[in-house]
Amino acid sequence: MNDQVKTVCYRNVDWLVRWNAKAGAHEYLRGGDFAYEGDRIVHAGHSFAGACAEERDGAGLMIMPGLINLHTHSATMPVLKGIREDMANPRLYMSALYDGWNLFPTPPERKRWNTAYAYGEMLRSGVTTVLDMCYPFPGWVDIAEESGLRCFLGGLFQSAQWSTTNGHSLEYIWAEDGGEAAMAGALAVIEEARGRGSDLLDGAVTPMAVDTCTAELIRDAEQESQRLGAPFQLHVGESMIEFLEMSRRTGMSQMQWLEANGLLLEGMLIGHGIFLDHHSWLHWGTRNDLDLLVDINAAVTHCPVVFSRYGITLETFGLYNDAGVTMTIGTDVFPHNMIEEMRAAAVCGRIADQHMHAVPTTSVFEAATSEAAKALGRDDLGRLAPGAKADFVVVDTQVPEMQPLYDPLRSLIHTAADRAVRDVFVGGTARVRDGVVLSIAMPRAAAEVNATQEALMPNASSRHWAQKPLDEIAPRTLPLAEQ
Repeated sequence: MNDQVKTVCYRNVDWLVRWNAKAGAHEYLRGGDFAYEGDRIVHAGHSFAGACAEERDGAGLMIMPGLINLHTHSATMPVLKGIREDMANPRLYMSALYDGWNLFPTPPERKRWNTAYAYGEMLRSGVTTVLDMCYPFPGWVDIAEESGLRCFLGGLFQSAQWSTTNGHSLEYIWAEDGGEAAMAGALAVIEEARGRGSDLLDGAVTPMAVDTCTAELIRDAEQESQRLGAPFQLHVGESMIEFLEMSRRTGMSQMQWLEANGLLLEGMLIGHGIFLDHHSWLHWGTRNDLDLLVDINAAVTHCPVVFSRYGITLETFGLYNDAGVTMTIGTDVFPHNMIEEMRAAAVCGRIADQHMHAVPTTSVFEAATSEAAKALGRDDLGRLAPGAKADFVVVDTQVPEMQPLYDPLRSLIHTAADRAVRDVFVGGTARVRDGVVLSIAMPRAAAEVNATQEALMPNASSRHWAQKPLDEIAPRTLPLAEQ
């Protein structure tokens, strides 16, 4: 039998998180069998009667669908680890986005290491599919291919860049061509990805943000998304400053401005979607934005960890979910750990709603699997079902952090996280074995990211609006003792 298409079966899996097609939902099956052939699942249920070339013991394991990360920026964020966790600007509504974004601008030739490191973190936490948004850089498609992840690469482009020279207001520098040349460069990434002929490589159309793109650029981008049959994502509602800027320009919320210009695309992905017109910080005069999301079957890519560090949260996961918005999850910055994001989505959602049952664990698991697959228009991802892609995660239920084991998904999401992830398969190929990433040399990637950060640190002050030294921009948790 050809090794490329051999049938592999896990027998008597303690906990199988399979898809119930009739119910349209995940369910637990105790003691079931799970089989895949090549890159496709052939069985997820009771005893598998088919022939198989290899049998594996499922005792002490949970097998679940691979996680789908729909919002991240791999090429820029890893070098900010240890810098931005306690950084916030109270004069910009506690966001660190505008102060921190340009402090450590990784040179294009070094970005591949940031991306490799981020992809390794994702794989280690059970991610099998990622929608990654970066300003295009040399070698991006190469490292995506090497990682073995299922990658949707979205080159970022925009009509304007923002900056702050005073720490309390933004200036927008508009490109003469409105960003069209940058969009062409981003679309070339999709062409390159698809040109590799790999089932794992695809693209997305991702103009940066509602406040940095003209209506014309967004319209052109949406047309390209439809022509290419590629997902479309736009940052909307990321910060208070963005809302205030758009209301200053237009007298409307961002969503209402998009609607007025005919720019609300059916099924579009809304990056973050926090500061919409109902958010309590805004005291805005309308409450229409949530209905607009529902009307176009939009999906929100929710990234709770980074915003929770600023004291900001969505209002609320449960409200959006109950209204009919497709809720998905992304890692955005760092760590690129989807299980931690799922936990934060549940905890922050419950706090924001002041209700224990506002965000059950079921909802965040669906957001990272089946709901994310729906947002991508892919019924072959995010579920363990015959015919679906063999993207799955093997969890070791015997590690101490998973015990006791009344409900393994709760133990995984709320306690064990990536410590219990043993193996990760993408398209039937092992990318993580016994907790070790096989497709990326993580020690080398970590060392290279550290070297990049160290090289950029001496010039951080010159890139800060107030020219503050780094130890004032981001003071260490403890002072350094005198030598």
